[in-house]
Amino acid sequence: MSMLGLCQWLANTDFATALRGSSWVYPIVLTSHLVVLALFGGMLLMSDLRLLGFALTDLPVSQVVGRLRPWKRLGLVLMLTIGFFLFSAKAGEYWQNPWFRTKVTLLLLAGVHALVFRSRVYDRTAEFDALPQLPGEAKAAAWISLVLWTGIVCAGRAIGYYEGSGPF
Repeated sequence: MSMLGLCQWLANTDFATALRGSSWVYPIVLTSHLVVLALFGGMLLMSDLRLLGFALTDLPVSQVVGRLRPWKRLGLVLMLTIGFFLFSAKAGEYWQNPWFRTKVTLLLLAGVHALVFRSRVYDRTAEFDALPQLPGEAKAAAWISLVLWTGIVCAGRAIGYYEGSGPF
């Protein structure tokens, strides 16, 4: 079965059909996705801005990153779960949308980013508290994170405006 065929099958499941057909549930799920994205994005932004030395500089890096970590993890799980529900409702349509594919690619790259920088930066923030200046690797991790997540949000927003024609 092709990926498109799998997506069309998913969109035709009872769950996806009911979600897509509901005049109340689909908008609530969509709004929940956006609210969780905003909360997650705000926490991510504050962590990255602290690593860059642009915000919360009166607090230790380990405190900012450490306190937000469990909430960011919860936000990511909720955001991905709710996003999958939204995707399932229109999976065949979304799979053919280049903005959706861009968003998924950027999400995968964000996952790679997290794996690469976890042991090198995010698990070492207590060491950074004693340094007069944050290492370049920590700043690079923050900049890459900001670029990836900004791209994810922009691609996600563009999904709704793709009409199946144009430069893609």
